[in-house]
Formats: sequence, C-alpha cells, structure tokens
Amino acid sequence: MATRAVSYGKAAYLRSTPADKAIGPQVARIAFQHPSQTRWLIAFAGSAGLMLWLAVALGWLFYWGIGVWGNNIPVAWALDIVSYDWWMGNACGAILFSAVLLLFRQYWRGALNRIADTIAVLSAAAAGIYPIVHLGRPWFFYWNLPYPNNLGLWPQFRSPLVWDAFDIISFLIVAVLLWYVGMIPDLATLRDRAPWSRRKLVYGAAAVGWRGSAVHWARWIQTCRILALLAALQALCTQTGAAVMYAGTVEPGWHDTLLPAFFIANAIFSGIGVIAVIAALVRYLYPVSDLITRDHLDLLARLLLAAGLMSTYFYCADFFFTALGGDNFDRSVMMRRFTGEYAISFWLIVGASLLPIHLLWFRSVRRSSLLLGALGALVAVAMWSDHFMVLVVTQHRDFLPSSQSFYMTSFWAASTFAGTVGLFGVLLLLALRYLPVASIVDTRLSIRVQTET
Repeated sequence: MATRAVSYGKAAYLRSTPADKAIGPQVARIAFQHPSQTRWLIAFAGSAGLMLWLAVALGWLFYWGIGVWGNNIPVAWALDIVSYDWWMGNACGAILFSAVLLLFRQYWRGALNRIADTIAVLSAAAAGIYPIVHLGRPWFFYWNLPYPNNLGLWPQFRSPLVWDAFDIISFLIVAVLLWYVGMIPDLATLRDRAPWSRRKLVYGAAAVGWRGSAVHWARWIQTCRILALLAALQALCTQTGAAVMYAGTVEPGWHDTLLPAFFIANAIFSGIGVIAVIAALVRYLYPVSDLITRDHLDLLARLLLAAGLMSTYFYCADFFFTALGGDNFDRSVMMRRFTGEYAISFWLIVGASLLPIHLLWFRSVRRSSLLLGALGALVAVAMWSDHFMVLVVTQHRDFLPSSQSFYMTSFWAASTFAGTVGLFGVLLLLALRYLPVASIVDTRLSIRVQTET
C-alpha cells in the first residue's frame, strides 16, 4: 500500500498514513469485514448485559417508586441528577471538541471527530433517560412540553424538569444533525463499496442521493460549519443554563457567579477524557493505527492537559473566593467537602484527575494509547465525583438542623447508572460496527492540506 509523509508545520501528524485514495477502502473494509470480531463480541456482550440490567432496574423503579434510589429530604437531587449532569457534561465537552476544531479549521481533527460526535449523541441519549424516569409518573413525561390541549394546561416554566427536557431535545437535534450530515459523504462511500445489495440499499438511503458534485460539496461544507457553530452555542447554553439554575438559589456552595464557567471547564475536561478512552478502545479493536496515529494521541493529550489545568484553576479560585468571601455557610460547605462524610468525593477528584494529568507533561505518556486511555477513564470518574460533591454535600446539610439528613445511595440507583453505561456501550459498539470509525473525507482533506502546507 502506498504511503506518504505529510507535514503540518514542523510535525508530521499523519506520518505513515495511507495515500488518500486508499483511506476509503481501508475504512470500508472495517465496516464490511469487521476485523477483531472476537474482541468486539466480548465488549458487546458485557454492554448488552448491563443494558438488560437497566431494564430490570427501571422495572423495579416503576413498581416501587423513586424511593428505591435512596433519595430523601433534603437530598432530593441525588444519584439521578448526578448521573444526568455527568452524561450531559460528556456530551457538551465532546461536541465542543469537534465543533470548535472544525470552526478553526484544525484538519487533524479528521481522525477523531467521528468519535467525538458519536460520544456527544450517545451521551445525550443516555442522559435523556433520567428526566423521564425520575418524574414519579414517567408515563406523563410529555407534560413537560408545551403542546396544545383541551384543558389549556402549560408546563411550570420555573421547574428544572421543563428546562431539562428542552436542553435534551434541542441538544439532541443539533448533535444528531452534526453527526449525520458530517457522515453523508462517508455513507456514500460505503454505498458504492458495499458487497451486498441489502447494504447498498441501506447505505444508499442513508446517503440521501449524494453524488459528490461541486454543488453537493459546497452545500455540505457550509452546512457543517453552520451546524458546528450551533452545536458550540448549544453546548455552552446547556452548561451555563444548568449552572445558573444552581447559582440562582440561596444554597451555600451553589450561589456563585463562577459556577457557569466552572461547569463549562469541567464539561470540556470530562468530554476530552471520554474521547481519549474511546480513541484508545478503537485503536485496540481495529487496525487504525495509521489513521489515529500517536501524533493524534499526542495532540489529544495536550488538549486534555490544558483542560485539566483550566479545571484546576477554577478549583483553586473557588477555594480562595470561598475562604476570603466572609460567608460562614459557604466556608462550612467547603470544609465538609474536605473533611466531611463525603470527603472521599473531593479527594477522588484530586487523586484521579488534578494530579495524574501532570503525567501528560511527558511525551512518552502522551503518545501511549494505553496510558492516555487510562488517564481519560480516571478523569471521567473524577468528574462524576465532582457532580456528586456539588449536589450531595450541599444538600444533606440544610440551614435548619431539623432538615439535615445523611444520604446513602442504594443498589438500584447504582444499577440504573451502570445500565446507562451499558446502553451507551451497546450503541457505541453498533456505531463502530456498521458506520465509518474515522471520517474518510476529513482524513483525506487533512492529508491534502498538510501536503500543500
């Protein structure tokens, strides 16, 4: 197979990459012949088992009510909202990664943008379960939407549930459009190379008549840029909206104007961490080391390090603003985060993300898919712990001593979260099985642009 070394500035990010005409057959071969099938089947079986357990956990929840999660007063927002915020943080961080790099024309993104867009869509889908199932009467979920009805009833627009529904729906619309429109030329490639007529029919319908004319390319590029801008704005609005909802309360630890920026920083940190995990998984499952190269991993690691340093800055700023702010309630919450019943959540953030990311200063760590994937997994776990700390530590000690109560999560709450992880895994593995794992068009464009540079 012919190869060419291409340069982008002083580095060769696509060193030993196949010639641009060979990229299409290579990616199509993965979708049709499916190498590493045994590894894929093992991963799929584990994810499917967790997804089936999600059905059991939800059935138990619908029968007995949300009390099986361990929620109490005052900790009414517990593991359900923690998991919802974590999934949405991953979705917003992943789509910001893809959209911002597209808008700034960073062509090396071609190896990772399909992974990022897929993570954004599937994370939002996993998050969408929680606003429905924690309603108490989930069969009336459509009451959250303003629709014409005979009784003239409208949603309570001061309720967070309504805005959660709006966030999920609007985010999914933009994320799915960015993911699908960006994949149309690649679907046409699979259509033209499909060995069986049924696959040709399916991929042909998904490619919506793409023929690669100059008009098609011009409209496709313009549409992708518009959707990338909308996706970036949607992600920022989603995170700042949730943060303002917290900051608008009088709860200590939440009533802070720094919270919107804090949420965005942690969402980017978490999203890039999940991208690192999935990129390492894709390199393990499929022979794509010449498409997702060690130089791509190096760039991804640099972004993860920058996001981690930004997150560390916000943690330090929150500490100093609280210590010097003169509010005894805020200082009490801060001390409970360090030494209280749930102090492990704070120290997990420090020990699993804020300290380990400094290993990325070393080039050998940045270029190792195993180490980078492990660090990404630690960052994802730490950001889940951050949401737990922000929500539970603040709520379990109310202003009145009579309203204070210890929160202990239950087996069924943990099962529901594990089930959403299984749902995410099943959908992700199916996408990796039947869709292009890397963007054929963007990777070719990256080679050509970098060659000309």
